[in-house]
Amino acid sequence: MKKILALAVATAMAMSMTACSGESGDTQTDASQGTEASQDSEASQESGASQDGETYTVGICQLVQHVALDAATEGFMDAIKEQLGEENVTFDLQNAQGDSNTCSTIINSFVSEDVDLILANATAALQAAQAGTNEIPVLGTSVTEYGVALGIDDFNGTVGGNISGTSDLAPLDEQAAMLNELFPDAKNVGLLYCSAEANSQYQVDTVKAALEEMGYSCEYYAFSDSNDLATIATNAANACDVIYIPTDNTAASNTEIINNICQPAGVPIIAGEEGICSGCGVATLCIDYYDLGVATGDMAVRILTGEEDIAQMPIEYAPQFTKKYNPAICEALNITVPEGYEAIETE
Repeated sequence: MKKILALAVATAMAMSMTACSGESGDTQTDASQGTEASQDSEASQESGASQDGETYTVGICQLVQHVALDAATEGFMDAIKEQLGEENVTFDLQNAQGDSNTCSTIINSFVSEDVDLILANATAALQAAQAGTNEIPVLGTSVTEYGVALGIDDFNGTVGGNISGTSDLAPLDEQAAMLNELFPDAKNVGLLYCSAEANSQYQVDTVKAALEEMGYSCEYYAFSDSNDLATIATNAANACDVIYIPTDNTAASNTEIINNICQPAGVPIIAGEEGICSGCGVATLCIDYYDLGVATGDMAVRILTGEEDIAQMPIEYAPQFTKKYNPAICEALNITVPEGYEAIETE
């Protein structure tokens, strides 16, 4: 029996040695791959990326370059890079230079590239994304009212399908109240906005109704694009005591033109957001667009990682609003701002 057992053990050892000798190359390759996988996993964990090693391509269509939209894009990208790891995300950032047709071209290129997610920064970009794809997840930001922007009747807060996002809507009744607080003796208010921006129309309609209840006489001053802005702004400055400008992208890109007309005329402007106010306004009730972008980026991460279904994600809104004033223009127009306003820091 002992001889039989010894023979069996010897045979097994010989087979084991033969197997190891015959597959030595494959074993070294597997070990190398295992080391690389371990290193990748550690790097992924250190950067905050998902452990499955996923990489993502995100297309960003920004309507135009100005302070508010730039800040929203920056916050969006920072939030994603922080959570997924900068090396795991490729951003394709394209600016439409204020042209809605260019927005469509940009979105179509993203669809052709089959990006993982699209950020549509501003209303025209969102509208182009809605027309361009019903499959790729689309997040809007710097969009005031999604029901108006997307033509949804009885909007309940959730777009559904492949679209969600964040809104930059500040309380419009409080903006009207701010105008009344600063200029209670004014009689005529001009509502200056771009007629091509649906959400601008929504804002001025809402503010007009609120102001008229307070006893103001309100008049629309709509320009079609930057080409006729100077003429329309001049008409408004000649006829009005105060001008209100909503969160309007065309106006935001041309504040110097507006200020060069309205400040010499002595006509103050209440603005819908800080970027416009810093360029031509006296005061605003505004949000932080960088924070809005961060909130949008957080939504993107949950979508990309499969944590949430975009079809079920309601539109998110800015958590807080701040009263701000422009010290330089207030001084130039001899306007004293009451307590509770924060000065805008301008260069």
